[in-house]
Amino acid sequence: MKLTVIWLAICLSALAYGITEDKFQFEDPEQTKLFLELTKELRCPKCQNQNIADSDAMIAVDLKRKVHQLVQQGNDKEQVVDFMKQRYGDFVYYQPPVNSMTIWLWLIPLLFILGTLTWIVRSRKVPPQQEDSDRLKQAEDILERDE
Repeated sequence: MKLTVIWLAICLSALAYGITEDKFQFEDPEQTKLFLELTKELRCPKCQNQNIADSDAMIAVDLKRKVHQLVQQGNDKEQVVDFMKQRYGDFVYYQPPVNSMTIWLWLIPLLFILGTLTWIVRSRKVPPQQEDSDRLKQAEDILERDE
């Protein structure tokens, strides 16, 4: 009896796995390669920084189906990405374009690094101030008195 229940559970698990597994078939290996590349480069709109290839969200499954459909229709990478960006915005693509809205994403880190390097270089080359030399003289006087 136990063996029958275990066997039944295994069969049902295999059946459930086969039902939920999406199998995207292509006639051309180049289309398969393009599909896999696109699903790794397109971001799931629902998930936090996860591509649609790795996401199990319903919207990611829908996006994979749409990418499959577009690739089967003969669209190239650029056309599929443009379609997805038009529908979901620039967020859906991991490589955002450089435009007036995203230029700050590229410039702020560079400005921060330049500012930090400038500060480091200037702080090393600054000559001692008059106040520092007065304090140094006072310290030397104290040392001479103590000897």
